[in-house]
Amino acid sequence: MKALRPIGHEDRLSIVDHLDELRSRLLVCGGIMVVVFCVCFWQNQALIHVLNRALPSESYVASHGGLAAQPEQAAKEHQAFQDLASGAAQLRSSLAGVHGIPASALQALTTISTGAAAVARVLPKTASGQVKPFTFGVGESFTTTLMVVGYFTLLISLPMLLYELYAFVIPALKPKERRMAVPVMISAPLLFIAGAAFTYFMVLPPAVHFLQGYNSNQFQIVVQAKTYYKFEMLIMLGIGLAFQVPLVLLALQRVGVIRASTLTGNWRYAVVLIAVIVAALPGVDPVTMTFETLPLVLLYLVSIVLLHVTERRAAKREAAELAASARPST
Repeated sequence: MKALRPIGHEDRLSIVDHLDELRSRLLVCGGIMVVVFCVCFWQNQALIHVLNRALPSESYVASHGGLAAQPEQAAKEHQAFQDLASGAAQLRSSLAGVHGIPASALQALTTISTGAAAVARVLPKTASGQVKPFTFGVGESFTTTLMVVGYFTLLISLPMLLYELYAFVIPALKPKERRMAVPVMISAPLLFIAGAAFTYFMVLPPAVHFLQGYNSNQFQIVVQAKTYYKFEMLIMLGIGLAFQVPLVLLALQRVGVIRASTLTGNWRYAVVLIAVIVAALPGVDPVTMTFETLPLVLLYLVSIVLLHVTERRAAKREAAELAASARPST
């Protein structure tokens, strides 16, 4: 693979050279994703813990009909197995010296004592911790972990992948176009990260609590790990991409498709379109949709302001150019 180097706008490359550079960029992207995947797989427990933070506590789930023990019940179960282990051990000691007691009976008491002690060590003394999602089947915990690692690999690699795309496309742009493209390419990953972070901290906790607590007295609530993690990651990816709305609108303005007045005059249709986009994302409950719709509407309003500022600057620049061209040459 040839060493990647910056290519100037004036450079003239053959089709083979362009394909060779594209191959090199793709190999770099593949290497980035492999490295990030390995790091994410190494820290998969930490990543799963991050996703589990939106889940409520065990006591909350138990009080709303979920499969989690109440603190008092958990303590009673723990103490019951401890008492069983102690009682079986004491009974075996008492019967050990009695003539005629079969050895198999003594061995059974030993087994009961050992097993009850092992169960008591596994059972929690309280149920005040955070609930954990369920997996079903032999290999689902492994495949679910791979799914989480894959999603995080995409999230973390995206800024670097965008940079490689920018490095491949930027030589085709003129210097004036390049000055406009650089802020866009820097803003795109930042907006994506902002959307994912907003979803994680502001959308997911109230959405998960609402969905898990709704009509909980009528259902035995079980959180399946694969469905839950897919729900979280798709919402973060969806809103992260939806946060690119200002850049898309600026691009449409640049090519002459829309103006700021277009957005201002059609804001009602824009709100309906945003609602349709939000409805296509996972989570159609009112809490999730509300927290998803509000930032998108706010971004739409910010886009209107950005387009107004851009148009004013363009108008001033054109006026200055006309004034300069109208001056008589000396």
